[in-house]
Amino acid sequence: ASKAAPVAKTAASSSSSSSWGEEIKNDVTPFIFKIVEKLELDLKRRMFEGSSDCAVSTLQVLRHVVSRGKFKSAKDLLKGIKVIGRRVSDANKTQLVVGNCVRRVAHIIRQTCAEVKQDKTKTQEGPVDVDLSRSLVKIMDSTQDSSLDLSMELSLNLRQLIIDEISELVEDVQRVYSHIKAYSVEHIHAKDVVLTVGYSTTVMHFLAAAAKLEREFDVIVVESCPSYDGHKMAKELAKHDIETTVVTDSAVFAMMGIVNKVIVGAHVVLANGALIARSGCHMVAAAAKHHSVPFICVTGLYKLCPLYGFDQDTFNDFKYPGEILKFQEKFVEKVNVKNPGHDYIPPQLVSLFITNFGGNSPSYIYRLLTEYYDVEDYEL
Repeated sequence: ASKAAPVAKTAASSSSSSSWGEEIKNDVTPFIFKIVEKLELDLKRRMFEGSSDCAVSTLQVLRHVVSRGKFKSAKDLLKGIKVIGRRVSDANKTQLVVGNCVRRVAHIIRQTCAEVKQDKTKTQEGPVDVDLSRSLVKIMDSTQDSSLDLSMELSLNLRQLIIDEISELVEDVQRVYSHIKAYSVEHIHAKDVVLTVGYSTTVMHFLAAAAKLEREFDVIVVESCPSYDGHKMAKELAKHDIETTVVTDSAVFAMMGIVNKVIVGAHVVLANGALIARSGCHMVAAAAKHHSVPFICVTGLYKLCPLYGFDQDTFNDFKYPGEILKFQEKFVEKVNVKNPGHDYIPPQLVSLFITNFGGNSPSYIYRLLTEYYDVEDYEL
């Protein structure tokens, strides 16, 4: 009996590996199988507290794929990245930052190959101007990318260039709070009354940076039932000597008349300029629109997603219903309890996005998409 267990484990492992697809099984080492399956399991179990932790873990796994994979060409590497990306993305459909990281790495591979080809052309034929930018004409005309040679050998130098770019992207995600809070001086003014919803690490750093400028402003925090993590937000802001008031979710419309601006975080920013934010933010955005109060979203560019959502259910995530109604209640069998985790906020309710590279209107999101991703990778 004691010898049967390892055999069963090996059989399960080989069965899991065979489900990856025949196209990359010879290019992926057992170590890569192991770390990808661990990431997949963590996503299924919802082990990540925030989107930044999820993005960093995904990028670190993809960096290992580039460094330890047995890929012979850039084309094979790109195929392997997308196959692995589909697998981890399917593990948790609501963590859209996973797909964003995969698309970004695919863009890095293409961009690096184009730069290497340009350097080789300069060496052999002299200086040649190659435009690597993405204009609207290039996006519409698919023949523009036909000259990009992805069949080039994945040399040690090319592999190292890609790894360096991914490492730089990891650092950008880890430093996103310090980059965003630098813009607080432009948007938080003395005597302002700012309203925010629940707890957001990005918003907390943004407001705390403004408080260090010795500007006196007030913050109204919506408690965000049923998690009530607005209480945590109020305590963190109070530690930075910010005058803070906690209100119930139902008091938002009544308080909006004295508010100068609304600042919230985001779960993900969609291609049409809409955003997926914590549950309750749509009500706040509608109230802000009625009172003509600017609705500002602070978020990192790694949350920018090329997908579209047009209703509340497209990318929503329903949480544990016991937060609202305990199962010990006698009438619980006759009650259908829904506890949505996110709200879809259409672009017409959003005034401004503040990212780690500055402020942009919702109508400018399409341009950021062309700079950050390739059209070929929108669908993994």
